[in-house]
Amino acid sequence: MAASLAKGFINAGLVSPDSLIGSDPVPAGREAFSRSVGCETTDSNADVLAKAKVVFLAFKPHQLDEATEGVRDQFDESHLVISILAGVRLAKLDAACGVRARLVRVMPNTPALVGEGACGYALGQAATAEDGELVKRLLSAVGVAYEVKERLIDAVTGLSGSGPAYGYMVIEALSDGGVAAGLPRDVSTRLAAQTMLGAAKMVLETGKHPGELKDMVCSPGGTTIEGVHELEEGGVRSALINAVRAATERAVELGLE
Repeated sequence: MAASLAKGFINAGLVSPDSLIGSDPVPAGREAFSRSVGCETTDSNADVLAKAKVVFLAFKPHQLDEATEGVRDQFDESHLVISILAGVRLAKLDAACGVRARLVRVMPNTPALVGEGACGYALGQAATAEDGELVKRLLSAVGVAYEVKERLIDAVTGLSGSGPAYGYMVIEALSDGGVAAGLPRDVSTRLAAQTMLGAAKMVLETGKHPGELKDMVCSPGGTTIEGVHELEEGGVRSALINAVRAATERAVELGLE
C-alpha cells in the first residue's frame, strides 16, 4: 500500500522521487520499495522524522509500538502524521506518536496506484483544516477521498479498503464463466474487467441507482434476467454484504487488539 500511494503521488505529479524517503528494518523491504518508487530508503525511522514533515505510517497495525518506540520524542507540531493502519484509533496513535503531532487516520486502497483509489479519512484533534485540505488533495490525486467521522473508518476499511479483492474475485469468476462458454482466457479476462469498469463508470457518471441501471439491462424474458436469477439463487448479493460486514468487524477487532 505504501508503494501504491507513493507511486500514485509521483504519477500524479504531486511529488518527485527525490522528495520521498521510506524506512524499513528489513533489507529486502527497503530494496523492493526503492526499486518500485525510486526514492531514498533507510533502516531508521529517526531519519524519516528528521527529513520529512508529512509522514505516512504504513505497516501492520500490531507493529505500531515497535515502529514508534525510540522515536516518540521526535514527533512534534511540525509533523503531519497520516496513518493507514487498519483499526488503529486516533487515541492510540496519539499515545504512540505523542499528542503534539497532527494526526490523520486514512483508509486508502491499492487502485491508488493507477489513479483510481477510493479513500476515507478522519482528522485528529490537533489536525488543522489546512491539514485536511492537504490530505484530500493528496488522496484525490490518486482517486476519490471523503472525510468521515472516525467511527466510520472501519466501515470504509470493510468496503473500499478490502473491496478491490472482492472485485478481483468477481472479475476472475466472470472470466472463468467466459472460458467455460468457450472464450479464450485472455479475451475473457479483458472482457470481464472492461465490463466491470464500464458498469462502475455508468454508476458514477449517470448518478442513477445501481438497481435502476441493472433493470435497464434486464430485458423481459432475455438473457440477463436469467443470469441475475442465478446470482440471486447463489446468494451473491448477501455474500458481498456479509464480506463488507466481516471485514469491518475484523478492523474493529484489530483496533481492540
